[in-house]
Amino acid sequence: MSACPRDRTSPRPAHRRPPASSQTQGATLSPKKSPLTRKTSLYRLRTPEGIALDLHALVDERYRDRGDFTATPVDHAGVKGLLVTDSLARDSTEWSGVLSDLTGIDVRVASRTASGLLLVRTQRAVYAVTYGMGHHMIDPLRLDLGFGLQFALRSLDQHSISLVRRHFMDARGRTDENSATRGGELRDLGTEWIGSIVSKITGTAVDLPLTHVSDGRHTLRVSCTDSSITLPLGRTPQQFLGDLRVIEDTCDRPAPLPGLESLARVRSLRRRGRTTLVRGLDSQLDQRLGDPHASGLTLSPPSECAPHTADARAVRLMYGSRTIQVDDLDIDDVRRLVRDRSEEHRLRALKDMRIQLFADAECTDPLGAPVPGHRWITAEVRSGAAYHFYWQGSWYEVGAEFLQALRDDVTELLSRPSGVVLPHWPVGERTDEAWFNEQAAKQPGYDLFDRKTVRTGTFRGGGLEICDVLGPEGQLIMVKKADKGTSGLSHLFTQARAAVETLRYDSEVREKFLARVAELRPNQPPEEILATPTVVLAIRLKYGVPLTADSLFAFAQVALLQTAVALQGMGARVRIITIRA
Repeated sequence: MSACPRDRTSPRPAHRRPPASSQTQGATLSPKKSPLTRKTSLYRLRTPEGIALDLHALVDERYRDRGDFTATPVDHAGVKGLLVTDSLARDSTEWSGVLSDLTGIDVRVASRTASGLLLVRTQRAVYAVTYGMGHHMIDPLRLDLGFGLQFALRSLDQHSISLVRRHFMDARGRTDENSATRGGELRDLGTEWIGSIVSKITGTAVDLPLTHVSDGRHTLRVSCTDSSITLPLGRTPQQFLGDLRVIEDTCDRPAPLPGLESLARVRSLRRRGRTTLVRGLDSQLDQRLGDPHASGLTLSPPSECAPHTADARAVRLMYGSRTIQVDDLDIDDVRRLVRDRSEEHRLRALKDMRIQLFADAECTDPLGAPVPGHRWITAEVRSGAAYHFYWQGSWYEVGAEFLQALRDDVTELLSRPSGVVLPHWPVGERTDEAWFNEQAAKQPGYDLFDRKTVRTGTFRGGGLEICDVLGPEGQLIMVKKADKGTSGLSHLFTQARAAVETLRYDSEVREKFLARVAELRPNQPPEEILATPTVVLAIRLKYGVPLTADSLFAFAQVALLQTAVALQGMGARVRIITIRA
């Protein structure tokens, strides 16, 4: 493709210098010094190995085919690549018609969106620097989806993390984001690394000789997504190329910085190519796409779409000549377009599909570029001793390293002393929890709270069971008989979170609970119980076997740690004990 740069010789309008004030007339004003850097978004692009690629191919074809698209080869002071610019004009905004209808006035408000994209080739990779809406001009299939977090885990100060967005690798496709104004530890932000993938992290980079910190007076704030880095880069060719080399060297470091290892415990299979393992996982996913009743498959917005999902009024699915428009996207909408394909071709069809969000029901105001359909799918597959997850178009493995880290954290949690003693629960005798709670409450210093719900208007005639037994130091003891899996423990974890959260935020529940404690223990200040509450999760596994990292399935361990982190985030201490047979 050939293109000519726009004419830059047209005269610019003259700017008049503002009149000098009485205090500055006659004085020489020093010109304002330009900053050395500018905040920039940087992407690394995937290119075929050993093939000389035309950089035009990295630009989304929607822009390459437009008449106002401008591409200019660059070879300037060591910077070699392609400069792409575009200015999208619209005669009238979509909402102009709405205002006309509401007011009876002919409203025609035009809009113009500017985009800039610089593709730069180095000896190690091809990078994209974007300005304005320039990130939409990159072919999304070319994004290196591990680049941003690879840099973040090797550059950020673990004590300065101010924002973390994570996606949970489960069938619900959950996403949440935690932030702190002044930054802090990962666990202070409530980040549950267990069973989740971090897609965005913001903090302060340390020990990087970048232009922005060369004067010794600035700190380097960096925001990284899975595919991009946003940070100040040098404005001159020499400074820019120097900064790029620092970023490349940082990404080549062999391991994450201390304190950030937990974010690297989920291993991507992307760099392994189409191995036998990946082909087998793809085949299982292909089968599920053709089965409307298959489980372990759901939708999760890719990171580039996640910020816009709340504003979307319509979603368009495009596959070949077929187009479906829906108000709310559902997994069945995706399956409908690919399930009639033959086996082993559904996933390929999903990769050819495009899904795009729009801010209006007429689909005239796009919220970003169309994204391949397979990047919207989240799937879970158990394969031998490892778990595999399909997320944002790639497979991830939760294998031996993850499970060892999981075991270490569970073992540490189980080793914390609880200050609670509970009776045995013999095998073959009474099996209901009510009986056991009564036996535990017969001990000196313990009180029965099982089935003594706190009732308020909040629960619409029902009530909340704060705990099963109150311990001698005010511990909130919650009892559950369960097997090795997560199904029997889910109620226990839900009860613990609901109790602590309600005591913290519902004053009526808190007052009624404390009044009950005061009746039972007139000599113990009840407020001390809730100053820093201690939650004791008392668990009896099948046959009364000891509670260890070996006696719980992996995702029971995941659920246990996630509950502990959530409770600690609400100011509670968490202790786990075994009820023995």
